[in-house]
Amino acid sequence: MQDDLFGGPPPPPPAPPRPEATTPPRRPRTGVQPAEHGDALRALAAALPPRLRLGTSSWTYPGWTGLVWDRDHPDATLSKQGLTAYGQHPLLRTVCVDRSFYRALTEVQFRHYAEQVPADFRFVVKAPALVCDAQIRSEDGKGREPNPLFLDPAVAAKEFIEPALAGLGHKVGALVFQLSPLPFMQLQRLPQLLERLRAMLKALPDVRGATPDGVVAVEVRDPEWLAPGIAPTLAEVLRETGATYCLGLHAKMPRLADQLPLLRALWPGPLVCRWNLNPLHGAYGYEDAQREYSPYDRIHDVDEDTRELIVRTVRGVTGAGQNAYVTISNKAEGCAPQSARALAERLASP
Repeated sequence: MQDDLFGGPPPPPPAPPRPEATTPPRRPRTGVQPAEHGDALRALAAALPPRLRLGTSSWTYPGWTGLVWDRDHPDATLSKQGLTAYGQHPLLRTVCVDRSFYRALTEVQFRHYAEQVPADFRFVVKAPALVCDAQIRSEDGKGREPNPLFLDPAVAAKEFIEPALAGLGHKVGALVFQLSPLPFMQLQRLPQLLERLRAMLKALPDVRGATPDGVVAVEVRDPEWLAPGIAPTLAEVLRETGATYCLGLHAKMPRLADQLPLLRALWPGPLVCRWNLNPLHGAYGYEDAQREYSPYDRIHDVDEDTRELIVRTVRGVTGAGQNAYVTISNKAEGCAPQSARALAERLASP
């Protein structure tokens, strides 16, 4: 693979042609309209690898006026009407649906999302905490008691995979099980949890077989999953079940370079990367980043190392004919659409 990140890959399959435009059905005369996107931005989008889909985490930010939206809109309006305008941004060909983590979405809700975006758009969707969190939590986020449905195969299929497949159809991208931070006693039993994870993933419907670009991915929030005695078994579980590892770029986790060995162990395969939080803010700095970066209208803190390694990884993965999904949070550098553009400019350079 390019840059020797993964070693020598098999010959890549032909890449699909990159769409010349991302125009959804006729936009409404009223409501949220897209910002004006000039020829330079469209040319930049056309220069990107066809198998790459850049995007953001959600789409409900008024601070993106002039970048994504035509004018100021309340976040409640953007939540209901902004996705169509978002889908017309030349660079943004995916989005991470975060709200599904807090409450499972229905087939009808997923279909409503799919109807608002172009045919080439793909969604990254988080599985509900109902099956991803080992604890039942109070409103302040503290664990109250063990969650009996943690990694439950039947619940994962019924409440997540099946409605996502039925509602999104061919627009399924990555369906992500983000495993929340585990309590101390669970961290001491990771080998047993890996077997539960294996059983759940094996019991899920075949996402890769049912969709052109879909994949199940597992993201973790405890560095212990990447320990030398655990990571090889995690890779084995993912490989056996046809899932992949989601690079979770969060201050609670090791930096990207330290997570790549697990992705290499699954090669060849797709890339799923969620760039979530700038390490400047520390492991528990989400609120600090939110306070400092809001209203998310400009870059505050450039994470040069992460940008460069994402670019190298994307080039290697897409150059070998594999799909790449990269979603970016405003808490990564201050403004997700501008971070996406910065990555695109580097990827389009020789």
